[in-house]
Amino acid sequence: MPRPYFRTYVTAACLIATPAVAEVPAVVTDFAPVQSLAAKVMGELGQPDTLVEQGADPHSYQLRPSQARALAGADLVIWVGPELTPWMERVLDSAASAQIIGLLADPSTMRRDYADEDAHHDEAADAEADEGHDHHGIDPHAWLDPRNAKAWIVLIRDALAKADPQNADIYDRNADLALADIDVLEAEVTATLAPASDVPLVMGHDAYGYFADRFALTIAATVEAGDAASAGAAHLSELRAILAENQVRCLFPEVGHDARQAAVLIEGTTAQLGNALDPEGQLLDRGPNLYDTLIRALAADISACARRKS
Repeated sequence: MPRPYFRTYVTAACLIATPAVAEVPAVVTDFAPVQSLAAKVMGELGQPDTLVEQGADPHSYQLRPSQARALAGADLVIWVGPELTPWMERVLDSAASAQIIGLLADPSTMRRDYADEDAHHDEAADAEADEGHDHHGIDPHAWLDPRNAKAWIVLIRDALAKADPQNADIYDRNADLALADIDVLEAEVTATLAPASDVPLVMGHDAYGYFADRFALTIAATVEAGDAASAGAAHLSELRAILAENQVRCLFPEVGHDARQAAVLIEGTTAQLGNALDPEGQLLDRGPNLYDTLIRALAADISACARRKS
């Protein structure tokens, strides 16, 4: 696996006189990947807060009192949208004086719908819906396409410059460095995933459509059709039939989920068990490097299993 690519972001001291801390906006983000992108743009001017704690599920979360206070005192709130964190709609009113940026709703974001999946997934999703686990509409996992990460860096840069015009030049320079880093990241991941092109994969849950679209991966099925739903009997039955065809190369569990079910599913087939994937960065250290580390780790784990001989 290539060594992580680190970038030193421009500091305030290198560009202009250090501003008063009070002039830097208080930024609150929903979860780790968005916090990482905001941290890239803020650099050493400030540290964005994150509502969802490390290791927690962003889809269902209960704020601690200190987090509620941080939200109430925010100047800028950056979140993916209710498609990922529906509980945030109930608490955003407390950020009455904040500028609120919904990333998924912005026209610059490339969006995909769950209905864009192949026929296997459509049938499985319909079966899950019949069992009470509806998984339709806009796919919220848009950060897994680095092109969206670049669009979001621009949105964050502009929002920070509006809130803090005194430091607009710093945000602009930091954003330029972050965009260049992600260009390097995209090229590296494209090369890493080349051996996995056209290799049928089964993923732990339906989170990888953006990643697959960007890097030409083939997702034959998912174990769980919903983010927070357990796989139902109808879906598991169809999944076993897909695996029995012995065309699937790898099945990937996810961090925070019991990998034993995945191991049982591939018994008697030629599919191999891949490393547990972490698409939300639940196990990674927070900060500007998290996003790049997350994308590189997904690529490395998928490529390693796809290249492994049965």
